[in-house]
Amino acid sequence: MYTLVNRGEDSSVYKYITQLLVKGSAWSGKWKLGPKDYARFNLMFGERQTRVLDYTRIGHISSLRQAVNYYRGSERLLCKKVPLVKFVRSLTGHSDVKFSWLPVSYIVLPKRLKSKSETKSGYYTDEREEFLAFANKLEEKIWIAKSSSGSKGKNIYISHDVQTILEFIDEQSQGFVVQKYIENPLLLDGNRKFDIRSWVLLDHQYTIHVFSEGVLRTSSEPYDASDLQNITSHLTNHCIQEQFSADFGRYEDGNELFFDEFARYLKEKHQVSFASDILPQINTIVKKCLLGLKEELTTEGLGYDSFQLFGFDFMVDAKFHVWLLEVNGAPACANALLPALAEDLVRKAIDPIFPDHKSEEPRRSYQTQSITTESRKGVFMII
Repeated sequence: MYTLVNRGEDSSVYKYITQLLVKGSAWSGKWKLGPKDYARFNLMFGERQTRVLDYTRIGHISSLRQAVNYYRGSERLLCKKVPLVKFVRSLTGHSDVKFSWLPVSYIVLPKRLKSKSETKSGYYTDEREEFLAFANKLEEKIWIAKSSSGSKGKNIYISHDVQTILEFIDEQSQGFVVQKYIENPLLLDGNRKFDIRSWVLLDHQYTIHVFSEGVLRTSSEPYDASDLQNITSHLTNHCIQEQFSADFGRYEDGNELFFDEFARYLKEKHQVSFASDILPQINTIVKKCLLGLKEELTTEGLGYDSFQLFGFDFMVDAKFHVWLLEVNGAPACANALLPALAEDLVRKAIDPIFPDHKSEEPRRSYQTQSITTESRKGVFMII
């Protein structure tokens, strides 16, 4: 019997997987749940903020195989907005015209942090002057400022006025990415914006799996580039839409549209194939990001194993070009997809590390009380 400790109870995904392993019929008798501070665990689900994991204390117990659900360094290198910009530049080269799949971006620091940041080996280099020089060349001047570690739509500012953006950043306490706003987004019925959440599993052998199901997070309001104050017209984050839009849920239940529904929309409305025209772009970006960090993230040669579920967020413009928005290192999952995603994650990421004859039995979904919507089928596919 293997021992699991769950220190990430605020994660709906790993809360579900914990119940699946401990109580699910297909894994009956294979796993037991230990105390959070238990050192002789086999599998640990860590806190959502990966930096609090003490990796130096993992994998040093003789004959005990241990695994954690995060790759060390993923938060620092990929899952915050400033490091993501720096990393993409290392892959594509800095261009004053555009990045190929990340909107042109600049790192801007509050003035009070600038002197401190310059002493950290150049990790945060303020690009305020470069941003101003480039912005002044453009005719279309909508910019969006995002705090490096912001989430749930917090600390985002959209404006035509670059000086106003800089004044906003100077009032903050962390670095920001100032990014060229995508002014020609592909719109759904009702002229509404959306973004795409794709779930990606990186297993312990550094094989990349993309979940076959995904979700569009939709806006409740028509897109209006002339009104930047109406945040529900521009930000599709669930927290923003549910809190501020009186029309939340009017078009889609929970403002969620699934891949098969989106594929039908593209085919009927635009004669575009999701499978041929959109999905390959998503998979290419995912592979470039994760393979580009392999030397820094891999656990090869270490005394423990890692795997991680990522949430890659994308936007599609009116020319059907896919843009990467950000990468979440501890993503939530749509309720309708959670049972299938959780079971297949266990099969692809956990069972191979901790083999047992029971893992070959047919799987039956273990429903928790928190899941009330009809489950959708889906599997992780190697790309």
